[in-house]
Amino acid sequence: MKKLAITFLLGLGSVAAQAAPQGNDIDNFLNERASMVNQFGQNVRDTASDLVSTAMGFIGVPYRYGGNSAETGFDCSGLVRATYEKTFGKILPRRAADQAAATQVIARSDLRPGDLVFFNTMKRAFSHVGIYVGDGKFIHAPRSGARVRVESMDISYWNSRFNGARRVVDNNGASFDAKAAIRVAESLN
Repeated sequence: MKKLAITFLLGLGSVAAQAAPQGNDIDNFLNERASMVNQFGQNVRDTASDLVSTAMGFIGVPYRYGGNSAETGFDCSGLVRATYEKTFGKILPRRAADQAAATQVIARSDLRPGDLVFFNTMKRAFSHVGIYVGDGKFIHAPRSGARVRVESMDISYWNSRFNGARRVVDNNGASFDAKAAIRVAESLN
């Protein structure tokens, strides 16, 4: 993502060098370029927001082991899979451990809304998954008898079982918010 952003910003710089107006028009030119960079950031936030909004739309759906739809219920990985499929058309593996294996490892400190968070809840790594929504919270389908809900990762139960964080990327290694940034950059040309 950093490489993409640097390439994008360097591209803006080369456009600026080619098309920079002279004299009093320089302020207008710089304001236009600043607006483009702001639009880039806003579209990245909008993409994550779409994913989180989709997930939040499932709050209250009952837990169902092996469940993968709002109509019949979700288990944790079914919720993640349905959210990514509905928002981006991205099909993730069915099991939490397989979702962890198919996604990019990130540090907990690098979490952004839409990233996946994994927990060891069954005495095995990556046995539970949720979607990070920001502010130390995640949405998930917790267990039999419960419903999809948002919880804090900082409570002792989840904090002590935290297994890792992952980012969903496409086949070229770009995160879905990076893909949104590419669409913005292309629309500006």
